[in-house]
Amino acid sequence: MDIKEYIASGILELYVAGTLSEEESKEVYRLTLKHPEVLDEVLKIEAAIIKLTAAASPSDSKLLYPSIKEKITTDTTKVIPLDTKPNKQWFTYVSWAASIVFAAGFLWFANDNSQLKEQIRIADIDKELLEVQIEKGNSSLTEAKKLISVLRDKDIIAVPLAGQAVAPEAYAKVFWDKKSNSIVLDVQGLPEPPKGKVYQVWSLKLNPLTPTSLGVIADFSTDENKLFTIENANASEAFGITLEPEGGSESPTLEQLYTLGAVASTP
Repeated sequence: MDIKEYIASGILELYVAGTLSEEESKEVYRLTLKHPEVLDEVLKIEAAIIKLTAAASPSDSKLLYPSIKEKITTDTTKVIPLDTKPNKQWFTYVSWAASIVFAAGFLWFANDNSQLKEQIRIADIDKELLEVQIEKGNSSLTEAKKLISVLRDKDIIAVPLAGQAVAPEAYAKVFWDKKSNSIVLDVQGLPEPPKGKVYQVWSLKLNPLTPTSLGVIADFSTDENKLFTIENANASEAFGITLEPEGGSESPTLEQLYTLGAVASTP
């Protein structure tokens, strides 16, 4: 079975909506236990239901690419070694929180007894999925509460990084905590780097345009969740990710600029 085609078929949306037969629902559930990418997609669909009434359009960061290529200078750049370990539990906790929100939010959609019964059945299945996630990540309630607290912090800045010319379908996201001088980088949307290459993360000042390396993602291939905690004490105005030779580069290779995103200005 081609899992990507299975996910793209739309059956997971029907599963979350509760319109599949009991036998079909059992089959989907079995696949969520066997294939992490199927489970991940189910959780994303559930979370999206809660967010249907809200929409946010990220700024078009592709416009920054010509500016960077024209103006960038390398005299003041410096590679900063990245000696931070990826936080492998972040994705597990985020999924945990999303599933809890989904379970509560789904009850809101039930407007009669038959619908309510169906949603409770789905909630029971999601409870089992949640238990699998908790067991897999060896998470604790204390750690989960800590993560939820961080996500709810009004001072956390979310910066979407859009794909650029070399990889238009690529994407990433930065969660910047200025108080702790750190970012959490979600690079689930980047392709596997070729042998001998690594992704390098850059903090950018735009006027004058100056890149500062935040280090390389040496553990990209081995990290399952693709979430990394990185120190960032810079007054960043944008973030970018390039593909570089192993060990990193002194300055970004613009022809290999995979994602780029500007920090939204505050009013």
